Amino acid sequence: MINLISHSIQEVQQLSYNEQFMAKKQHLTQLMSPFYEDEVQAFKSPEAHYRMRAEFRIWHQGADSYHIMFNQETKERYRVDTLEAACSLISSAMQAAIGFITQQSVLRTKLFQIDYLATTTNELVISLLYHKKLDEQWQAAAKHLLEELGHLGNINIIGRARKQKVVVGNDFVTEKLLIKNTSFSFKQIENSFTQPNAVINTKMIEWVIDNINQDDTDLLELYCGAGNFSIPLSLHFRKVLATEISKTSVNAAQFNIQANNIDNLVIARLSSEEFVEAFNRVRAFNRLANIDLDSYAFSTVLVDPPRAGLDETTLQLVSSFNTIIYVSCNPSTLVANMQILIKTHRVIKVALFDQFPFTHHMESGLILQKR
Repeated sequence: MINLISHSIQEVQQLSYNEQFMAKKQHLTQLMSPFYEDEVQAFKSPEAHYRMRAEFRIWHQGADSYHIMFNQETKERYRVDTLEAACSLISSAMQAAIGFITQQSVLRTKLFQIDYLATTTNELVISLLYHKKLDEQWQAAAKHLLEELGHLGNINIIGRARKQKVVVGNDFVTEKLLIKNTSFSFKQIENSFTQPNAVINTKMIEWVIDNINQDDTDLLELYCGAGNFSIPLSLHFRKVLATEISKTSVNAAQFNIQANNIDNLVIARLSSEEFVEAFNRVRAFNRLANIDLDSYAFSTVLVDPPRAGLDETTLQLVSSFNTIIYVSCNPSTLVANMQILIKTHRVIKVALFDQFPFTHHMESGLILQKR
């Protein structure tokens, strides 16, 4: 069996999809072996065109401008004319956009980055980042770019510069996901976190639903983003309380709650550390003024933390719940957190989600039950 960690990113990219997928499964199985003995479930991604967002630096050379990325190991830049991992809409848009921009001095000058955010419903936001002030001439040229790309789908253009944001169209897209035969709508705002792989995202949510005890109790979610998990999971709990620190994500989550006609989900703009203080009655927050924590009968907590994992105070909080759903984007911090959680909980399910094929990245999910 291939040892994925001992391979460079270039070597990983030379493997077949199944080889790199099985290597990831083996590695996660080894990492979880001190905590879990059963089979690790593993969910495959499409091999290509799975990424719904992509970010590129822009390189200018003579009369030419093009997208570049950087080798993660050597840090050397390389030209990117097409990206096989990107969804078809991004692939088409990046070629058409850079071709038009290269011919338009007002759009090209001082442009240093382009970000793309797409949906499975053929919507796209293109963000152009500049080291200059954007004026009316730029806005007129951006409208022409929008017209040029209009045949590709529902396209929006955003210009960003220091203390400036100019929107031509909308600064968001609306994703629609079919989860357990129910359609959900998600407003995704430019420059905020969204799940990059729509197919794997759907599989993650459905895996969680398949592995929870659906009873008349309540769910707490920390790091909820725009409601990616909490909105579909609200159909399977009596009530849901979710927290998120990003103001942009909270606003999107509030919009998504209404768009999906959810009436048992409340979002609070708090960090996980702040919620611990509120939950333990150490500190009162005005942002919780209209939320009665005593009215919740929490049985389950879902956490999807950043790469740093859970901090000590949050670990103490989640260890008091009967069921913990832990979605991790970093196996190293997951293992470190598990050293603490295994003292109070046993692992009953482990899953691998191949969020980024042909990379070392491993997204994983754990279900833990109180001992």
